[in-house]
Amino acid sequence: MNLRTLLIRLVASTCVWMCVFMYIESSAKPTDKKNKTSAETSSKESIRHIVCFKFKEDTDPSKIKKVEREFAALKSKISGIRSLEWGINNSPEGLNKGFTHCFIVTFDNEEARTNYLPHPDHQAFVSILKPILDDVFVIDFNP
Repeated sequence: MNLRTLLIRLVASTCVWMCVFMYIESSAKPTDKKNKTSAETSSKESIRHIVCFKFKEDTDPSKIKKVEREFAALKSKISGIRSLEWGINNSPEGLNKGFTHCFIVTFDNEEARTNYLPHPDHQAFVSILKPILDDVFVIDFNP
């Protein structure tokens, strides 16, 4: 194979890989509606609040059960929570990085989330959680 043929193949394969990368990149981006910043979202849109917990290894299981009960009870204590679901990781992929519990809170709107964060019942829950919490992951979005 001469140098010219090798160079043509190299350029062609580079172009193919660039196209593949650009396709994957564009497919992974959210739609325009979901790509809005929080300042651009309507105050009337619902908000999903995803919270994942990783507990300290030596945590007493009864304390984890209390966290489960207390978090679930927030729905009846704080107005503006449309729904609250939770569960324990059961993924066979092994990619949870030690996070075992996931809670999904749906707020009616931005105002409901704003009221929730400093709410005394939420803060009381946080005080129960903190001593046994190793790590937390939180992400919010508009569905």
